[in-house]
Amino acid sequence: MNMRSKLSRRTLLAAATATAATAQSTRANSAVSVALIGCGGRGRNLMRDLVSHTEARLSAVCDLRSERMRQARAEAEERGAKPAMNGSMESVLASDVDAVIVATPVFMHADHLEAAVRAGKHVYIEKPAMPDVAGCKRMMKIADSADRKLNLTIGFQRRYGQVYHKAKALLDSGAIGAIRLAHLHFIKSSSWNQRPQVTEPKTTDEKIRGWHVWNDLSGDLIVENNVHLIDVMNWFVGNRPASAVGAGGRNYRKIGDMRDHGNVSFLFANGVQGALIGTTLAPSFYRHVHEQYFGETGVIETASEYWKHYIDRDKSFEEASPRNVTTDALESFVKRIAESKPENTIVRGAESTLTAILGRMAMDARREVTWDEMMQSA
Repeated sequence: MNMRSKLSRRTLLAAATATAATAQSTRANSAVSVALIGCGGRGRNLMRDLVSHTEARLSAVCDLRSERMRQARAEAEERGAKPAMNGSMESVLASDVDAVIVATPVFMHADHLEAAVRAGKHVYIEKPAMPDVAGCKRMMKIADSADRKLNLTIGFQRRYGQVYHKAKALLDSGAIGAIRLAHLHFIKSSSWNQRPQVTEPKTTDEKIRGWHVWNDLSGDLIVENNVHLIDVMNWFVGNRPASAVGAGGRNYRKIGDMRDHGNVSFLFANGVQGALIGTTLAPSFYRHVHEQYFGETGVIETASEYWKHYIDRDKSFEEASPRNVTTDALESFVKRIAESKPENTIVRGAESTLTAILGRMAMDARREVTWDEMMQSA
């Protein structure tokens, strides 16, 4: 091989390497850039899924508490991301970031959604919508007035789970006939039950730090927690209920004013019954969270981990979820942004939240409460 050939091949190799590096850099720069607003436990969970399982670039983490930002950045760096830390949400929204994940306390959701929409950002905001009727109405108004090019997603991740879509397709095929009863089980334990009795917080900041145990900030157990299953119920039944009756209470919870158990019956206009049991009274080792749909000829059961079709007395089919449904939700969010296929689910999510509020009001009143009465309460 002569020197000219050697030089030629070296030149080609160098050029190819440079081209590959440029392409890789271009892909990185063109990736959807996302900032995390709210670096608590749920926010960091979402961040880990975003970094590990999507093509998005985590550009920044934001929280009023610097120790949480540092923790979030450290966890992101372990996964190869290099986000900036920014304690100002306003500064984050003024940046060139494409999208934000909002994982702030429930009572702040409307303010933060409105700010992000005004800044022209795509938004993935955690559920529920807001803890009260007025707040949910505000969320819907914000969503209705938003730029139709924006992806506005509320974090009901089961809506994107592969197992849920398979179960819904089977339901829509008529395989079990019309739904007669939806049964929702959200049975688990709570570490808060083991904490010492705490008196009323002395400052607003003290209360906000424990926001998830106060009804006016979180919406109560049914709104902040059980609402995941309620959202699936509305999806599978194809409507929201017309009324609800219920009972619940707080037997062992030692902090806050949130219930630790509740039972609600929802009645849909077409006669379908929806029954919810939600509790944190189970022992620490026990957790059973699933939905069941009883039709004329069969039963469908869904959960984050699997879906199951009861065909007859001795025959059933079950399939495990290939991955966490939150991963499905975040991957779908990022993909829609990259492909310019906007989706606005805020109104739908607010209606599911309002369904949970309807159940809470029924438990409070210890009588039947209608959807119209609930909506007219604020």
